[in-house]
Amino acid sequence: MDLSLLSTLNSERAARRATVLVTDLGSGEQRLVKEADLAGDALAEALDKQLRSGKSGNVEVDGKTYFLTVQAPPPRIVVTGAVHISQALAPMAKLLDLDVTVIDPRTAFATAERFPEVTLLAQWPEEALQTVPFDGYTAFVALTHDPKIDDPALQAALRSNCFYIGALGSRKTHGKHLERLAAAGFGEADVQRIHAPIGLDIGAVSPAEIALAILGEIVQALRGPRRKSA
Repeated sequence: MDLSLLSTLNSERAARRATVLVTDLGSGEQRLVKEADLAGDALAEALDKQLRSGKSGNVEVDGKTYFLTVQAPPPRIVVTGAVHISQALAPMAKLLDLDVTVIDPRTAFATAERFPEVTLLAQWPEEALQTVPFDGYTAFVALTHDPKIDDPALQAALRSNCFYIGALGSRKTHGKHLERLAAAGFGEADVQRIHAPIGLDIGAVSPAEIALAILGEIVQALRGPRRKSA
C-alpha cells in the first residue's frame, strides 16, 4: 500500500471515521474513499452497502472487479440513565459487539454492582461527553425522564452526526422534550432525528423487552440505509 494512503487510513481510524480502500483487482490500483466523500464517488452504491455491512469483500461494477477493504469504527451506545432498561440493554448489546457507556450523576444508581463490565460515568452529561464525544458510529439513548440529565445529552447528540438518537417516554413526555428543544433553538428538521417513542413497535412492556426493542431499532439504523443528515 502507498504510504500516503496508509497515513490517511491511520488518521481516519484515530478520528473514528470510516474509510474504504478500493483495490481494482484487474490493474492493482488502489485509492482510499473517506465516508464524507462516499456519496460523490463513482462506486457510491457499492461502497455504502459494504460499509453498512461492516465487512470487506469483492464487488463487480460495470464489468470490473474491486476488493473493498472496510475500516469502520466499533459502534457504541451512549445511554443517559443507570436504570432497569439500561441494566437489561448492556449485556444484550455486548452480544451484538456494541460497546455501552452509561452516564448518570446519581451515584445511588450508577454503581459497578448494577453495571458490571460496563463503562460507567457517574457524572453530569456535560462533563461525561468530553470523554465520549458523539460521532457517526455512536447511538444515543435517553432513559432518565429527568431533563437535567437527558436534555444536555440530547442537545449534544442533535449537534452531532451520531447515527441514532432515541428518547424514552410517552408522546406527552416527548412533546415536553420538543418544547424544551425548540426553546434551545432546535428546528423541526433537527428533532425529527429523535426516535420517540423509542424502539421498534413490538409491544414491549418489561425493561428487557424495551431494551430489545431499542437494540433492534439501533441495529436497523446502523445496518440499514443511512438517513440523510439535516
